Amino acid sequence: MTELNIAEALAALGIDADYAASRNLPVYQEATQLVSAGPNIVGNEQQLEPATAGQWIAMRQAAEADGIDLLLVSGYRSITYQTELIQRKLDKGESLESVLRVVAPPGCSEHHTGRAIDIATPGVPPLTEAFEATEAFGWLSKNAGKHGFVMSFPRDNRFGYVYEPWHWCRRVS
Repeated sequence: MTELNIAEALAALGIDADYAASRNLPVYQEATQLVSAGPNIVGNEQQLEPATAGQWIAMRQAAEADGIDLLLVSGYRSITYQTELIQRKLDKGESLESVLRVVAPPGCSEHHTGRAIDIATPGVPPLTEAFEATEAFGWLSKNAGKHGFVMSFPRDNRFGYVYEPWHWCRRVS
């Protein structure tokens, strides 16, 4: 698939052009500078914007020093990749409404910024609420802020997304 802009991506999925505005969702531009953040849990190279990559590595090392193993699931996602991710779920028969509770529409994903990461830990299925019961989540809850990261989607978040204890984003002032 060729690279899509936000309007093309939304149209391709049958999402109204005013979807973000009607739900007060932020719209993010894609990162323009990316660096390697290392491989994810299945060995695929991930990218983050440079400052986030540095903070991720520092945070992972700090956790490791405390006996906690943080694993990268995903980092940067282009608008096109986000569109493909949603389309795969639709192709499996999921409704657009249900998909948009667990995956941000193209243009509205923090992953576009290169500052968002999904984190896992050994022994727990990735991208599940089970992550909340891990020592890794406890460590992140106490320490991620020291590295500039916050959990973006707590329970009952204002965006209407499902609770994502694995999704953390580096905030910029």
